[in-house]
Amino acid sequence: MGQKINPLGFRLGTTQSHHSLWFAQPKKYSKGLQEDKKIRDCIKNFVQKNMKISSGVEGIARIEIQKRIDLIQVIIYMGFPKLLIEEKPKKIAELQMTVQKELNCVNRKLNISITRISNPYGHPNILAEFIARQLKNRVSFRKAMKKTIELTEQANTKGIQVQIAGRIDGKEIARVEWIREGRVPLQTIEAKIHYCFYTVRTIYGVLGIKIWIFVDEE
Repeated sequence: MGQKINPLGFRLGTTQSHHSLWFAQPKKYSKGLQEDKKIRDCIKNFVQKNMKISSGVEGIARIEIQKRIDLIQVIIYMGFPKLLIEEKPKKIAELQMTVQKELNCVNRKLNISITRISNPYGHPNILAEFIARQLKNRVSFRKAMKKTIELTEQANTKGIQVQIAGRIDGKEIARVEWIREGRVPLQTIEAKIHYCFYTVRTIYGVLGIKIWIFVDEE
């Protein structure tokens, strides 16, 4: 029986690093974990409601959280931060107020910064959002996956694997469809793999999207 492991957790300490950096007592660990989820969900909801992007995706590659005793530092890595850059002081201040209300943090200061990434289509979260938007617009899943592979060719990646599972195209029986281009060495620890799991709700049910991107080998 096959044993599966998260590609990012498998490579922690070698080619991957944590997206949350903080220390807590064992009894307070679960509270800190829930706080991180609230921050990420609040930021994603705010960006989805307030940003109108021509590409059809929010463009959040990842969100890094660093916590100290009196400070919470949040770094948002985005591929298309057009609106937030044009109205940077106003939008970031509004975003900080929204997150502070959600967290209800009084004794700690919240600082949010935005970093623009150079190759947005080399990050699986952005590609998964693109596929989800295509599936919601009734685009064929094969066409969406092939278009995703074409986009990754612009980012100079060495390989990509895309998998969609669920009631694809509204079929009664759920199935798994996948496509691969190039090399994706999942069993090599030194291989730098970007991975994400994304769920999309359609009128037929929930579909699961998984993307593996082979960036480089150290």
